[in-house]
Amino acid sequence: MPSPESKTPLHKDAKPAAHGPDLIADFVSRLPHKPGVYRMYDEHRNVLYVGKAKDLRKRVTAYTNYARHPVRLKRMIRATHDMEFVVCGSETEALLLEANLIKRLKPRYNILLRDDKSFPYILVRKDHPAAQITKHRGARNIRGDYYGPFASAGAVNRTLDTLQRAFRLRNCSDSIYEARTRPCMLHQIKRCSAPCTGEIELEEYGQLIGDAEDFLTGKSAALRKRLQKQMSSASADLNFEKAAELRDRLHAMSQVSGASGGVNPSTFKEGDVIAIHSEGGQSCVQVFFFRAGQNWGNNSYFPRHTKDNDPAEVLDAFMAQFYVNKPIPKNIFVNKDLPNRTLLEEGLSERTDRSINISKPLRGEKKMLVDRALKNAQESLARKMAETASQQRLLKELREAFGLDDTPSRIEVYDNSHIQGTNAVGAFIVAGAEGFLKKEYRTFNIKDVETEPGDDYAMMREVFRRRFSRLMKDDQLEWPDVVLIDGGKGQLSVVKETLDELGATEKTTLVAIAKGPDRNAGRETFFMPGRAPFTMPPKTPALYYLQRLRDEAHRFAIGTHRAKRKKQMITSPLDGITGIGPGRKKALLAHFGSAKAVKKAAVEDLALVEGVSAKLAKQIHDYFNE
Repeated sequence: MPSPESKTPLHKDAKPAAHGPDLIADFVSRLPHKPGVYRMYDEHRNVLYVGKAKDLRKRVTAYTNYARHPVRLKRMIRATHDMEFVVCGSETEALLLEANLIKRLKPRYNILLRDDKSFPYILVRKDHPAAQITKHRGARNIRGDYYGPFASAGAVNRTLDTLQRAFRLRNCSDSIYEARTRPCMLHQIKRCSAPCTGEIELEEYGQLIGDAEDFLTGKSAALRKRLQKQMSSASADLNFEKAAELRDRLHAMSQVSGASGGVNPSTFKEGDVIAIHSEGGQSCVQVFFFRAGQNWGNNSYFPRHTKDNDPAEVLDAFMAQFYVNKPIPKNIFVNKDLPNRTLLEEGLSERTDRSINISKPLRGEKKMLVDRALKNAQESLARKMAETASQQRLLKELREAFGLDDTPSRIEVYDNSHIQGTNAVGAFIVAGAEGFLKKEYRTFNIKDVETEPGDDYAMMREVFRRRFSRLMKDDQLEWPDVVLIDGGKGQLSVVKETLDELGATEKTTLVAIAKGPDRNAGRETFFMPGRAPFTMPPKTPALYYLQRLRDEAHRFAIGTHRAKRKKQMITSPLDGITGIGPGRKKALLAHFGSAKAVKKAAVEDLALVEGVSAKLAKQIHDYFNE
């Protein structure tokens, strides 16, 4: 597939002053009857919508019939202040480009795939005489064989555990492997055959690796027959220890089939089973991964869309975005008739250079698997809606407790962490109707040189100045409805003063939560501008919720502080010197004994170290001395 830059972009001669339907009509007059992709922008150049078209001119013309559109699209059309177009060679290319742009730009009015992560794989490394088996996520730049994808790290870990019990393969790093002088604990509990100390010959270990790869590629039936034959032969030869080992291997392999709940398919080896369930304006898409004839786990996804989007339309858009950066199986089984099924098949086939088949099974095993995926989708959506309803009740209680006009949809909770002023960090966490939004957590390294070590007020002032200055400048960022500060009246005054200077006080509600006497949870005091300090009745859901928010902010802040402190402990003052790499740093530390001694050394002494020239010695000396 050509890159987006290789398509033919259309530019207008001059930007019209109009917006909305008038601006779109102006563009239509210059559009060709060709397939392509269009983008709609608001007045701040934020992308509102990305769409594809078999005929650009006909598709964009539809937006000029303003009165015929629903309220949501009317709002989008009115907000359109600019458009961009890319002419593609075919509608298939337009579909692929559209999916890429939606995934990257996340436009407000598109159906969006959320919580999209890369999938883990099992890697059998082949760059060592004794191959290592391990979990892998990310770019495939290590020489070896990759098996997957698996739905989750848990699914990979379970399979790795089975492989270790069945085939006794090593999972240690090369450095640990080379340093071993006697077998490790894994060998003692029969999880590793210990090739590191010669407990097994490399040739025999290679056979174990081959058996494991047969298992991972779906050849488990033939492998099982071969092992059963070997077990019978070992038993006949009175080699009961070998027979018991083979028996345990067969038992471990059979547990994989049992753990999958009996849903390993017999009518296909490779495929994804995808089902969508929609209710109350929300949808859950359940994806089951089948590879090598085995169930390698499943995931739930909750795409963002509006209430008037048809489930088949949502699933169609989901799949186009889902497979942008995912391995595409030969077969995809769905529970809806997709509006763009043929086009999607062509696009995915073009991406993989092999034929991809998307179908809606009507009977048999495939239909049973789709129904099972649908049931999982229904249950996942029911749980999510129940959690959301519970969260909404808590947020309504906060609205009443804090005297807010509306139920808050976004709460930011701030805290600082340091030890006597060192490695100081500020942090905030975010919560809303969907619970904790961990992707939106942020930390701040305290940078102001005028801040006295341990000055919590100054730290809080810097954090809020930096955070809300950015909110004032970037219209795309979402403002918090409530800001919860871990502290008392003093912290609240500092924060209010900072926001007053920025002109941001009126855009959010400030609340400080102070621990009770003797730091007793349940007796917290709350402070708000223009209101007397107050408490909440103990054991109320709203109070428990606020305690959870505060504790989560504290956990996040102190965790970041500890990570920063740990990183500082393993860094060296020599790391910042240009020309000093690992080798020279090791030589300097070996010669002088410590980095502190290197700092005090004279140029002549530094030049005596192997690999350090007179010029570099002077550079090292100058680095530590003005």
